[in-house]
Amino acid sequence: MRHLLSIDDLDRAGVERICERARSFADIARRDIKKVPTLRGRTVVNLFYESSTRTSSSFELAAKRLSADLVSIKSAGSSVDKGESLQDTITTLSALGPDAIVIRSPFAGAAQLVTRWTDAAVVNAGDGKHEHPTQALLDVYTLLERIGPLDGKRIWIVGDVAHSRVARSCIRAFALMGADVTVAGPPTLIPRGIEGLGCRIRYTLEELAEADVVYALRMQHERMVDAFVPSLREYAINYQLNPRRLGARQLVMHPGPVNRGVEIAPETMDGPTSLITAQVASGLVVRMAILYEILAGGDVPRIAGSTPGSAEQLRPLPVGEPA
Repeated sequence: MRHLLSIDDLDRAGVERICERARSFADIARRDIKKVPTLRGRTVVNLFYESSTRTSSSFELAAKRLSADLVSIKSAGSSVDKGESLQDTITTLSALGPDAIVIRSPFAGAAQLVTRWTDAAVVNAGDGKHEHPTQALLDVYTLLERIGPLDGKRIWIVGDVAHSRVARSCIRAFALMGADVTVAGPPTLIPRGIEGLGCRIRYTLEELAEADVVYALRMQHERMVDAFVPSLREYAINYQLNPRRLGARQLVMHPGPVNRGVEIAPETMDGPTSLITAQVASGLVVRMAILYEILAGGDVPRIAGSTPGSAEQLRPLPVGEPA
């Protein structure tokens, strides 16, 4: 895999391979020494044009855990503030010889453009309303760890689908793994043609009881130009995930950040069926696996008796050995 721009860059075997590598990294994360030398000497640039907590911090920590050199750049305080274009920024950074560029941008297609201007591998960390493939991969990994294979599982994605790059990637990823995907929300927040990605559409939550997993989406006010719902109160009345709507066995997910009391009730968010914290933890090991896949793949020397991506192959450095 050269770049990761979209879930469409992967087949099911590719998703499973990344999840298996992530599982190996999760084993290592439980050890006293969590760092592995896999990407020693490689350089990763995190270039974020939008605010981020989970994605940015997990990519940074992922690169460090793999012993890569890391450069983190936010648009605020960089030459972007002085009017530098994306192309000029990428050209400048490429002159420093990075091996990978992780980019988040408010503009759909930005990650694809970056591949034209650099020889580095490019990872899409979210581009406008287009896609967020690493979020979908960590969501798949989270569910595989909790409930096993997704074949035949019924997953509902509820809320602001129109402005959600997460929804577009998750629909593709869940369907690719064999799940039956339904999107639900107000008609104004369900984009025309979304069923073409491989999902059903519902405008109410009357059939929500059929779902094994319910994935709530944040109301993205920063991307809204018009009033898509009469009020947040009315939205919550009709679409909020809460104990009244959910069964005791239905798992709940959310990509964060959460508007508590709007798309999800606090008691549901903090309840025993919530996977929200598990998603954050999965983000680290899955993003480690993605960086490994695009920068090392099968080229890392194997230890006799180990399998590619195994905990033995990716063993932590001995105490005192520099990372």
